[in-house]
Amino acid sequence: MQETASTTSEHSVPPPAPGAEQHRALDFANTALAFPGGQHLDLLDSPGAATRWLVEHDLAPADVQLFEVCTARLRALRDQLRALFASRIDGLPAPDDALRAVNEALTGAPTAALLHWDPAHGLHRVHPHPTDRIVDHALAVLAADAADLLTGPDAERLAACASPPCRRHLLRTHARRNWCSVRCGDRARAARAYARRTKAQPSPDQPDEPLIIASRR
Repeated sequence: MQETASTTSEHSVPPPAPGAEQHRALDFANTALAFPGGQHLDLLDSPGAATRWLVEHDLAPADVQLFEVCTARLRALRDQLRALFASRIDGLPAPDDALRAVNEALTGAPTAALLHWDPAHGLHRVHPHPTDRIVDHALAVLAADAADLLTGPDAERLAACASPPCRRHLLRTHARRNWCSVRCGDRARAARAYARRTKAQPSPDQPDEPLIIASRR
């Protein structure tokens, strides 16, 4: 599943969707935003934007400098997570490409403390995340969180926002929660009200029914 390129949007970034603060993978999948009027906003559309997102979510140090190749890897995993979320919501088999991408991310960063030696400490074990492995580490953390979400009890609450054109995912806080934000909820209610009014009013193109007058014999 490949996301389309972002276009400049005048809309502000909405608050995190329900569940996004508990699952960084959910917030990560929601970095591709769509707004009414064909507006799009990609929070990972440049190395600078991707760096800000990683730093804000404690997945990279503030002084890191990413390159476009790293940013493209982040967007690629995001697309595959969105495909997995969609398949889980729709009750469809998980896409093979998405499973492969998540498993590669899970195994792409060292999980064990490595053995090091220096004159000050001698032999010791550390968890290094040098600059060239920061994205590997971030991808592994996000993939692990997505796997936990999809296989845990929260998976039953996973839903897609029901207020087009929004494409965000959320964890329902109650059975009737079908949108990711107050903004989307207001838009959905307004759309339903408009549909009811339109259905109740006769169409201007609909011809009047002929008046039939019975004659007396």
